[in-house]
Amino acid sequence: MRYRGLLEGKHAFITGASSGIGAAAARVFCREGAAVTLAARREERLSALVDELRATGCEAQYVVVDVVRKEQVEEGVARAVERFGRLDVAFNNAGVAAAGTPMHMMGDEVYDTVMDVNVRGMWNCLRHEISAMLDEGGSIVNTSSTAGLVATPVAAPYIAAKHAVIGLTKAVATEYAARGIRVNAIVPGATHSEMTDAWMAAFPGVEEELVRAALLPRIAEPEEIAEAAAWLSSDRASFVVGAAMPVDGGWTVR
Repeated sequence: MRYRGLLEGKHAFITGASSGIGAAAARVFCREGAAVTLAARREERLSALVDELRATGCEAQYVVVDVVRKEQVEEGVARAVERFGRLDVAFNNAGVAAAGTPMHMMGDEVYDTVMDVNVRGMWNCLRHEISAMLDEGGSIVNTSSTAGLVATPVAAPYIAAKHAVIGLTKAVATEYAARGIRVNAIVPGATHSEMTDAWMAAFPGVEEELVRAALLPRIAEPEEIAEAAAWLSSDRASFVVGAAMPVDGGWTVR
């Protein structure tokens, strides 16, 4: 019996796709049978990743998108629908972090950037993805964080933004489940990526603290988060909606 991929025949739109969890998701989604449109700001990286995926037989294209720019998001989703005929799956993974500064010492520009990318960017993506899915339904997965469930010091804007992602996920799920659109969130723990690795390097001792606090005492690989996103995106998660699913090695259990 031929193996059927989780996402065989699906058409997916992935943001934050030029590195980290987003790039890992591009590879996992393709392996599971999806055709993909990859969106991010760094064109050179997107182009190289699309070439890699096409070499494996995957149907792939990229669009240069800053999720804060709603017109770019609209154009990116339209390109996905134009190329593949419809949009079945969206993985909203673009995000930025800010940590290490007490709240009373943070400048307004830090708050503005973190909220714009993580919340307004999610808002922009959801609006256009939902519009593309209204006729045939689909599945949307949003990337939150353990910071969306619990708080830690000196990261107030990021914590606020990732809590907002979970709230937005629940709100949209409530509104569109009856239209056949499942919306869920994944809640990654510490995961190797450009952003996280740079943060851990900047603050010695943080990695050890994160590892010590988890039930599985290590930092996740981006592919492990992408696997969870692929399952949530698939029809095998057909009765899961409005969930915020931890993929954190047990960090939030303690």
